[in-house]
Amino acid sequence: MAEHQAANTPPPPARLLPVAVLLWLSGVYLRIPVLVAPPLAPFIGEELALSKALTGALTTLPILMLAIGAMPGSLAISRIGPRNTLALAMVIMVIGSASRGLAPETLTLMIASAVMGLGVAMMQPALPALLPRWLQPHHLALGTAIYMNGMLMGEFIGAGVTLPVLMPLLDNSWRATLIAWSLPALLVAAALFLPRRDLARPVRKAAWLPDWSNPLTLKLGLLLGLSGSMFFGLNAYMGNLLEQQGQFDRLSEALFWFNIAQVFASLTMLKFARAWVGRRTLIITMAALSILGTAGTIALDGWWSIASATLMSFVAGILLILLVALPPMLVRSEETGRLSAGTFLVGYTLAFSVPMLGGLLADWTGDVRHAVMVMIAYSVAVLPLAFTLDLRRRER
Repeated sequence: MAEHQAANTPPPPARLLPVAVLLWLSGVYLRIPVLVAPPLAPFIGEELALSKALTGALTTLPILMLAIGAMPGSLAISRIGPRNTLALAMVIMVIGSASRGLAPETLTLMIASAVMGLGVAMMQPALPALLPRWLQPHHLALGTAIYMNGMLMGEFIGAGVTLPVLMPLLDNSWRATLIAWSLPALLVAAALFLPRRDLARPVRKAAWLPDWSNPLTLKLGLLLGLSGSMFFGLNAYMGNLLEQQGQFDRLSEALFWFNIAQVFASLTMLKFARAWVGRRTLIITMAALSILGTAGTIALDGWWSIASATLMSFVAGILLILLVALPPMLVRSEETGRLSAGTFLVGYTLAFSVPMLGGLLADWTGDVRHAVMVMIAYSVAVLPLAFTLDLRRRER
């Protein structure tokens, strides 16, 4: 009994820093492998003679896998525990990501991209499930903010450092660049076992399929879809939108401010996570501002349109962290991975499908604004769910 109690004693505050570093590095690898593809896509497409659709799939296929892979992640958490799942998922991610740099032809490249996406998808529910095992309850919101800051920094690092810094150091080889980004994650996976808490400790087998009887599963998933569809959708259609507005020359600056806004959002949450997480009014406010910011991109012109998109990115980043932080705070630790996986399954399915449906409508009408309108229409439809969120902790 004493050993069991010791194993479940939260770590002292002095151990928070190394745990925070591991959480941050894990968060970085939630996005670097995905968003290193867009800057390298022209080089990959030229060498392997990829069509535009296949070149785009280098980014969209892993995003789709973020939804598909949530359930294998939940299953692994219920069988081998969140720490082992996170380490296994990082190894799978490295195998897939590095294999892209070794791919001799298109089919191998796409399979490797799918494997990489599967690894990242399994990492996503493992991180919130790990928080209650490593952190005291009053540190859960901060822990979420830390790894989400790593994730959003990973978005910016992957997109912003690859071409100007890393690729020139590697003789401008896209293959070497992919491998160089991938392999350090093996060190992070190994370092996950340095904290003695929960080291290889067997876990009791628990349910792993989404609990659809829990209203939070669907509500949080649909609201995650609101945040994700507008962020990924505007990222995808920014060039077409600016071209239609006659300001395509501002695309580079627009994408810079659009993506760095999420970094500022994560820094804001590092400061205010404990005070903000769990407040329904903030979720409602950020969701509503996200919709208004997205609407401004098609209602306004010039820099005002870009500023509106940047505002949307900032508040959508805050909304994302507010939502992802909820599962470890609202349900028991053994239920956290299950709830997180269910919300990611719903959220990323919508983050992939809503912008795609919008794109199909825009292709049919010839007006890219219609793609944005589809994302706004979906978001307006699910916004009322935020008013019905029950954010009381469930102990059953």
